[in-house]
Amino acid sequence: MKLVVGLGNPGPKYADTRHNIGFMAVQRLAEATRIALKKQGHQGLYGVGSIDGQQATLLLPQTFMNRSGVSVASASRALSVTPGDLLVVHDDIDLSFGVVKIRVGGGHGGHNGIRSIHEVLGSGDFVRLKVGVGRPPAGGDVAGYVLNPFAAAEKKALDSLLVNLVRVMQAVLGKGALEAMNEFNNRDMTQ
Repeated sequence: MKLVVGLGNPGPKYADTRHNIGFMAVQRLAEATRIALKKQGHQGLYGVGSIDGQQATLLLPQTFMNRSGVSVASASRALSVTPGDLLVVHDDIDLSFGVVKIRVGGGHGGHNGIRSIHEVLGSGDFVRLKVGVGRPPAGGDVAGYVLNPFAAAEKKALDSLLVNLVRVMQAVLGKGALEAMNEFNNRDMTQ
């Protein structure tokens, strides 16, 4: 069983913000694979199905970003998922908009959702799909930046980005993180 988690904040206020790119990506994966995200449990919304021959649970924690670990740990325990079978999709301000980086393990890099998951699981040895959202202008407020909607030019490229993120997630699940890294790391996925 694979567990694919999209990080974000629940509710319409945050739906179109940069911080919710993880939610957007996993929702698009659910649509592409016809997995309904209608079940409630693990303090989140989830659905179960098959992706490229792999049994997978897709999860959107409803705990707010800084408590994502509570939801992820609950689902991981219930599904007997090891950190190596956990894929977490999240925003990254250190990458330009649309650039992706797949990474196995590591620190939280200041991301509160990753910090929470790492703390609750007691391990950072899970797979992350970092999606670049860019940085605020010099001196700008990072929290305000990620909690605001994408700029107009970014919105135009968002659909292409989400389509390509589905390809990246399927590659991680089907081919493994290493092969997906070789294919996609540091690529602009808005093309």
